[in-house]
Amino acid sequence: MNTQRFRVPQKAWYGDTDMELSFPGSWHVQYQAVPAEGRPKLSHGDILKAFQKPIGTPPLSELARGKKDVVIIFDDMTRPTRVYELVPYVLEQLRLGGVEEKNIRFLAALGTHGAMKRDDFAKKLGEDVLERFPVYNHNPYENCTKLGTTRFGTPVAINTEFMNCDLKIGIGCILPHWTRGFGGGGKLVMPGVAHMDTIEANHGGLAKSGPPKDDSYKEKLAPSVGYGKYENNVMRYDIEEVVRMAKFDMVVNAIVNLRRETTDLFVGDPVDAHVAGVQVAQKVYLTQPASDMDIVVANAFSKGNEAGIAVNLSIECLKKSGGDLVLIANAPDGQVTHYLRRGFGKTIGGRLWSPRGKLPPRVERFFIVSEYPDQAGWEWFAPADQITWKRTWHAVIDELVKSHGEQARVAVFPDATIQYFQPSS
Repeated sequence: MNTQRFRVPQKAWYGDTDMELSFPGSWHVQYQAVPAEGRPKLSHGDILKAFQKPIGTPPLSELARGKKDVVIIFDDMTRPTRVYELVPYVLEQLRLGGVEEKNIRFLAALGTHGAMKRDDFAKKLGEDVLERFPVYNHNPYENCTKLGTTRFGTPVAINTEFMNCDLKIGIGCILPHWTRGFGGGGKLVMPGVAHMDTIEANHGGLAKSGPPKDDSYKEKLAPSVGYGKYENNVMRYDIEEVVRMAKFDMVVNAIVNLRRETTDLFVGDPVDAHVAGVQVAQKVYLTQPASDMDIVVANAFSKGNEAGIAVNLSIECLKKSGGDLVLIANAPDGQVTHYLRRGFGKTIGGRLWSPRGKLPPRVERFFIVSEYPDQAGWEWFAPADQITWKRTWHAVIDELVKSHGEQARVAVFPDATIQYFQPSS
């Protein structure tokens, strides 16, 4: 029998390898291609040009003149950004602006994620940065400065080390986001270096139009928020207001391909540069949805340690009567600690945590392919006792063939953590 084969990326930050997926030749397998996949990475000249001609601000070298204390915030291991490739350009601009190295520090924009370790800092920033500069974690519970309240009612408190600096720079990436429409930009500040109360107000009350529909899956979201919803998104506007209150000076935002390579770069004003970047992101991450599938295979790569994002996208493609979901969550570091949304026991969790009492809609069987068992992490998106865990792809496909026989309709998402469908109006 002929075999259909596809390769999907694996283990971001841990070797960036591939996994081969094989299917019976008689099955109808639909590969859900995304334009970002084959885009070439930027050259040195392209990156330099983005810094020389920023969007909505003077060059960083000019902004840096006369500044004493500089903070560079950066996204954590839940984002695919190769920050270490962009840091040298930022540091060179600061040098040209007359900033002394002793006055520069780095701050991880964790939001409510768990703290990064030295090994994480080295992967994200490079060993050279750790040798030359202090690198800190953000603490969302302490050491934040109150700035007031947004017009949406969000109480704003931002990391005090960040606020004590007179030049504030952020490095991250623009990816589809399940509530804000697209991440990056001001999200480096809110939630990145914001207080838990600020984050809860924006991600909770402002994002939701009501309580969870039931006890099983996800909260009911406000009409203006959701994947790919950027225009008129109330969370976006709230975040942009926080950006101005915090005096966030410049953002460096990458768009990436399925190898985590930077393919586009938007440098400049945290709002204006983000708007420009989203115009590209809307095209390169857009994926045509599949429908009426017996099986959906959702690979989690760029945000493999937030694999539940892949679940949200993929379940829409299953048959309404139900089908099999295969989540490939091959993340050596497991699912990220999330102090706002993760569970921290059988009956306790973060402020916006809710127990997963049953499988997601349309899912009859839930398979996870991972070399790294993580029951507590998997409980984030489905009841652990209702998940079938397999260490290899071969073990899963053998079981699927037994139940589906010679015919099955399958959709394969190469990285369901950064793909999105055109939102309905």
